Amino acid sequence: MTELFHYRQDREAYSAARVKALQALLIKKGVITDKTVDTVLDFFETKMGPFNGAKIVARAWVDPAFKERLLADTPAAIAELDLPEGMAGAEGEHMRAVANASDVHNLIICTLCSCYPWPVLGLPPYWYKDPTFRSRAAREPRAVLKEFGLPIPDGIEIKVWDSSAQIRWFVIPERPAGSEGMSEAELEAFVTPEAMMGVAVAKAA
Repeated sequence: MTELFHYRQDREAYSAARVKALQALLIKKGVITDKTVDTVLDFFETKMGPFNGAKIVARAWVDPAFKERLLADTPAAIAELDLPEGMAGAEGEHMRAVANASDVHNLIICTLCSCYPWPVLGLPPYWYKDPTFRSRAAREPRAVLKEFGLPIPDGIEIKVWDSSAQIRWFVIPERPAGSEGMSEAELEAFVTPEAMMGVAVAKAA
């Protein structure tokens, strides 16, 4: 990813300082309390995140009928699973799934800003919101994926899906070779946020 983006080396500390200053100002003005941020972070660490997406993908891998329902009506299929309440809210409105196959690879971007299905992928990474990624991935997805360490052969079609407030996409990656006979719970370990975004593939250990 070094060719894609050029961040200041102290970006983590710089961003943390800005967030802390903004948090202190909002607390001072009475907009939030000192526990508000902790509550929100706990929500996305324990209830809404890529662990939900891993459960959805693993079920799709072992249950072809569920996969068909997931592709046809993603919210309805997700509602079948024992997942936390609120999957359809908190940036999860209007989620849609697309599936990778031997002849097609899917990539998720957001050209407008950073729309992202938080309930299944967690919080978006730095590079997803970067204007360079958003513009280049739309124009030259094959080159961008190669820079991510994922060269896609010319014979495989790349489809780019643009998330928005109306539709928030995520990818069902192909089930990794060597995972035959594994349980649904074991398969969840192979599902990463990057694979569900299309910048990586699921790999068995």
